[in-house]
Amino acid sequence: MAAFSWESWLGTVAAIGIALLGAATALTLLTIVVALLSRRLAWVRELSRRARNALFVTVAVVAMWIACAVSEPARADWWPAVSRLFLIATILASAWLLGALVSFGFERLMDREEADRVGPDARRRRTQLLVIHRLVLVTIAVLALGTVLFTFPEMRAVGTSLLASAGIVSIIAGLAAQSILGNLIAGVQVAFTDAIRVGDVVVVEGEWGRVGEINLSYVVVYIWDERRLVVPCSYFTTTPIETWTRRSDKILGTVYMDLDWRVPMDGVREEFQRIVEASPAWDGRSSSALVTDSQGGFVTVRFVMSAKDSGDQWDLRCEVREKMMTWLQTTHPEALPRTRVSLESSAGPSGV
Repeated sequence: MAAFSWESWLGTVAAIGIALLGAATALTLLTIVVALLSRRLAWVRELSRRARNALFVTVAVVAMWIACAVSEPARADWWPAVSRLFLIATILASAWLLGALVSFGFERLMDREEADRVGPDARRRRTQLLVIHRLVLVTIAVLALGTVLFTFPEMRAVGTSLLASAGIVSIIAGLAAQSILGNLIAGVQVAFTDAIRVGDVVVVEGEWGRVGEINLSYVVVYIWDERRLVVPCSYFTTTPIETWTRRSDKILGTVYMDLDWRVPMDGVREEFQRIVEASPAWDGRSSSALVTDSQGGFVTVRFVMSAKDSGDQWDLRCEVREKMMTWLQTTHPEALPRTRVSLESSAGPSGV
């Protein structure tokens, strides 16, 4: 019976089996530790769930690489190519694992911000964390891809010559001038200049909606009727936009009514005040009813009311408009707008 040797294909199979068994044992012990820790720290269980697959792949690839490196394949002529494949797989798996850990960390930070803060400051911090999160993930991906490329001697030589070239600054500047990179820069600018934030209420292209997503190259505005408006980030750095939540969620709403000249304004003010005071959408800060214009056969009455946010403001405006209209129809129909026509009769010629 031939003596067992690690430098044989049988030894290779045994080495791979031992390596995978050792990796599985280590992962099992780690799982037990995580289960014990998660009884006191709930976030440990979520971290394990997020990073489990990436960790398994990384450990398995490294274990097989080591097993092959100490056995028969390392003696073969094709081993350098296979070893490079293992190296590339390890780099990509490690980037995957690092990305999962980074994503978990940023999500924990955003959850804590949402729990501790409300209002514009919370939206600003959340927007900045989202953009930083995406920048870090893109950086990890670029570094991983660059590391993979630099495992090839040919690419390493090209990269070194480019970095040493005196024209590298002009190349980067030329690329940055392109619309794609310009849009990416605009995305960072939007986040850190506090122009808009996730959750802000804005009017874009004549559409009222709420900023739902801020990515590195585009912003998604959630329109009130469940449509989605996708706008390049550069739009927000070059075009004026209307925002309702820049410094505070509190907002004033207005309702205009064209009424007849005979409208009893004292009664209108009393009824308007009664309506807003009875509404849960009114925050008690401000309310007024004034005649702001008079043209032709109508006067324009403006009702102003305050609310804690744009959603309550919309509901309050609709409620005031509807109830004031009903009240006028019931108690003061003469105040409703009407068109007056004067008919004059002229006597005909004598004898006719």
